[in-house]
Amino acid sequence: MSNQKKRNFQIEAFKHRVVVDPKYADKTWQILERAIHQIYNQDASGLSFEELYRNAYNMVLHKFGDKLYTGFIATMTAHLKEKSKLIEAAQGGSFLEELNKKWNEHNKALEMIRDILMYMDRTYIESTKKPHVHPMGLSLWRDNVVHSPKIHSRLLNTLLDLVHKERTGEVIDRGLVRNVTKMFMDLGESVYQDDFEKPFLDASSEFYKVESQEFIESCDCGDYLKKAEKRLTEEIDRVGHYLDAKSEDKITSVVEKEMIANHMQRLVHMENSGLVTMLLNDKYEDLGRMYNLFRRVTNGLATVRDVMTSHLREMGKQLVTDPEKSKDPVEFVQRLLDERDKYDKIISTAFGNDKTFQNASNSSFEYFINLNARSPEFISLFVDDKLRKGLKGIADADVEVVLDKVMMLFRYLQEKDVFEKYYKQHLAKRLLSGKTVSDDAEKSLIVKLKTECGYQFTSKLEGMFTDMKTSEDTMRGFYGSHPELSEGPTLIVQVLTTGSWPTQPAVPCNLPAEVSVLCEKFRSYYLGTHTGRRLSWQTNMGTADIKAIFGKGQKHELNVSTFQMCVLMLFNNSDRLSYKEIEQATEIPAPDLKRCLQSLACVKGKNVIKKEPMSKDIGEEDLFCVNDKFTSKFYKVKIGTVVAQKETEPEKQETRQRVEEDRKPQIEAAIVRIMKSRKILDHNNIIAEVTKQLQPRFLANPTEIKKRIESLIERDFLERDNTDRKLYRYLA
Repeated sequence: MSNQKKRNFQIEAFKHRVVVDPKYADKTWQILERAIHQIYNQDASGLSFEELYRNAYNMVLHKFGDKLYTGFIATMTAHLKEKSKLIEAAQGGSFLEELNKKWNEHNKALEMIRDILMYMDRTYIESTKKPHVHPMGLSLWRDNVVHSPKIHSRLLNTLLDLVHKERTGEVIDRGLVRNVTKMFMDLGESVYQDDFEKPFLDASSEFYKVESQEFIESCDCGDYLKKAEKRLTEEIDRVGHYLDAKSEDKITSVVEKEMIANHMQRLVHMENSGLVTMLLNDKYEDLGRMYNLFRRVTNGLATVRDVMTSHLREMGKQLVTDPEKSKDPVEFVQRLLDERDKYDKIISTAFGNDKTFQNASNSSFEYFINLNARSPEFISLFVDDKLRKGLKGIADADVEVVLDKVMMLFRYLQEKDVFEKYYKQHLAKRLLSGKTVSDDAEKSLIVKLKTECGYQFTSKLEGMFTDMKTSEDTMRGFYGSHPELSEGPTLIVQVLTTGSWPTQPAVPCNLPAEVSVLCEKFRSYYLGTHTGRRLSWQTNMGTADIKAIFGKGQKHELNVSTFQMCVLMLFNNSDRLSYKEIEQATEIPAPDLKRCLQSLACVKGKNVIKKEPMSKDIGEEDLFCVNDKFTSKFYKVKIGTVVAQKETEPEKQETRQRVEEDRKPQIEAAIVRIMKSRKILDHNNIIAEVTKQLQPRFLANPTEIKKRIESLIERDFLERDNTDRKLYRYLA
């Protein structure tokens, strides 16, 4: 085996040359060419596609692919030139129909030819990187038909004319237009865009530019917006019927630019129909339409928002600075709430609860509510009115709605501590006179204030309720230890903790002997049961029920203030008294006494005493006597004190002074808290941080902060840096 020779095998080429008929290629191509003619002439029923495929296959196999390819292009081009002439010859409306018909014929022919030349498509064309049969057929149609000089511009103008007719209300053959635009799309995106879409958008722009100008000259804002909305809907509908879906954004942009963006300012400011008129007249539908259209364009919503904000601020400014509208605090606040409700409804109904519009509305209300320094007082008076009588007979859910609205206005206040001051005074009067509609409503509001501002804000208010409950228990104990007092006048005392209630100076007043005795007994009882306490009588805050018999034996029960009781009891011993005598006997301060006498003698239907001479004002020379002719259809008659519901100027100054005093320790506490954590801080930063920390309660004045810093430096809480005088250090 090992001695065997190795043999090498070699494969040699075929010795005999295969001879191909020199005319083979021409003969085969003639067969294929004839077949292409028959296909284009719609006479392909007798053709054997299997045989034609084999002929094309053999041509490629025998290296005649190039002849086959160029022959296919030349034959198809010749046919398309013929078709182009037929299309050019079509007149009027038949032009597009003829084009569409020939396009469909070309597509069918192209599919058959592609099937015959499939082998060439897969091998020869792949290797030579030439365009495939189908794309080549489309390119030939484009170059020989669509871009034919006599067809190109005519085709575009015909399409644009049809679109224009449809826009002006005529009915067109949408199916035919759809087929032609689809032809553009099939020929390629660039063909659709260059040969149709760009000219279509330019023509649309011109159309809407002219139309929008006509509309804006002849329509009011609401009607114009309806037309713009209708046009947008029509264009979107048009895209759906016979344009490429990608054209939707482009054509809507054209409509938006020409009909909305270019006329934004004129529309919103249009006299008697623009945005302000819509806001004033609650045109929710028009406002919603404006919002939906303007949101489509750059700065559209910002324009609407700015005009709304400007109007709201101006309107609010007039509302809060008009002296006439500030006369009645309850009406003043109700107007604010009505405006708030109105804009809430506009934003929710027309502006889709847009957060940016809500923020703009909130900042506007905060701006103008704080323009009136008395807003905190007026809001408290509004609450006082509602909790005294305004919420009587209203369901709990509705009470909560009113309280929530009040809290909304409260949030806008920069001086929440001023509101607290007034609220405490008004709550005190309601509790002491027993005139609150519902304890639940009172407590609900306190819970809301607590949630908003924290425990510190409401701790004293809660203490007032505790005092009222404790006083009831104290009175039961007092009468339990003095059973002999069950006969005669009844005394009810409310014992108030000094820190919890609004501080008021004790006003001097000589009580009638019958009441004075009871007061002394209560003092003895209370101080006997509580050590280390001191009582001071607040007669100016009390009320009394007294029985009175007038001239003809008419009996009435009069509900009066303690001061009024003191005055009326004097007439048990005297028929006629002068102002000086009453003042001397009661020792009530002159302003209080004059108001007291005014309410007893000058209020129609409540004038239980007469004064001479008769006038609205009380003079020091006036004389008073019981009005024997007093009558009332009610047995119980309430005689209120003539007192301004709002504070007088001196009272206002006094309240403001008390507020400023109360702020000082709060500012100091904030400074110390900040400096304790930061140790070293410069002047500007400490001002900024103190302002931010106190913002939930009030807007701190930088000058006052500076004074408090000086005070803390004097008391060795802080010190100035030796080198930089604007730098402060915390001293432990």
